[in-house]
Amino acid sequence: MLPAMTSLDRRAVLRGGLASGLVGGLAGGLAVAGSAAPAQAAARRTGLARPSRKEIAMKLVSSAENSSLDWRAQYRYLEDIGDGRGYTGGIIGFCSGTGDMLQVVRDYTRRRPDNPLREFIPALREVDGTDSHEGLGEPFESAWAEAAGDPAFGRAQDAERDRVYFNPAVRRGKADGLRTLGQFVYYDAFVMHGPGGTDVSFGGIRRAARRVADTPADGGSEAAYLRAFFAARKRVMRLEEAHSDTSRIDTAQARFLRERNFDLAPPLVWHVYGDRYRIGRA
Repeated sequence: MLPAMTSLDRRAVLRGGLASGLVGGLAGGLAVAGSAAPAQAAARRTGLARPSRKEIAMKLVSSAENSSLDWRAQYRYLEDIGDGRGYTGGIIGFCSGTGDMLQVVRDYTRRRPDNPLREFIPALREVDGTDSHEGLGEPFESAWAEAAGDPAFGRAQDAERDRVYFNPAVRRGKADGLRTLGQFVYYDAFVMHGPGGTDVSFGGIRRAARRVADTPADGGSEAAYLRAFFAARKRVMRLEEAHSDTSRIDTAQARFLRERNFDLAPPLVWHVYGDRYRIGRA
């Protein structure tokens, strides 16, 4: 859910990305023909990128964004929540006013050229940067619901989530020396505030936290740094009425930190907006 930004800012965000984390070498240091790519892929699947932990991350975000652990049921979600970003939809709240919803529909159209959302690409381009429904409205809502039954639409949402939010957040978390919990803290902030560098985006929150505490990569305490990040993020959340409830931090992420569950290992119990959620032991 990217915050409002100029078209130039948005293009920079979507083109850019954060520096990649390190990837491991081949087992035993032996070069085996054709094995480098699988070894690098395996090295990247650590921390939050592990399939079991990524699934937990999706459920945690869905509990806050959709009041449900069934994150796959949210491909069809679409509404205007009154936060100035137009329509919010899909698994992490792609927005018509911030460009990422447009990117999802474009990707879906590449995968399925005859899809029901294709005709709304010009309108989504026009409303980018605003909260307008011009050219969208009920026909767009109906088309979104129809598209949600197509697996290709789900794949398009997954791809945009990973490209703009999940993968850059995990890379940045690893580069800062954060374990699985900290990587999730970054990912959740990416989803709500966007990956940009403004004071109210992820980059600004991270800068504010680093003025208070060093990251583990800089020799600081991981717990102290995460507490500083929570405090900086909550200040930003309280600037918007739609995001002023900070329970996704106070009774979820901060709870896991108090439990020193840096690996996000189940069982996990947390509360968001007063509702209780639980992920049992695998």
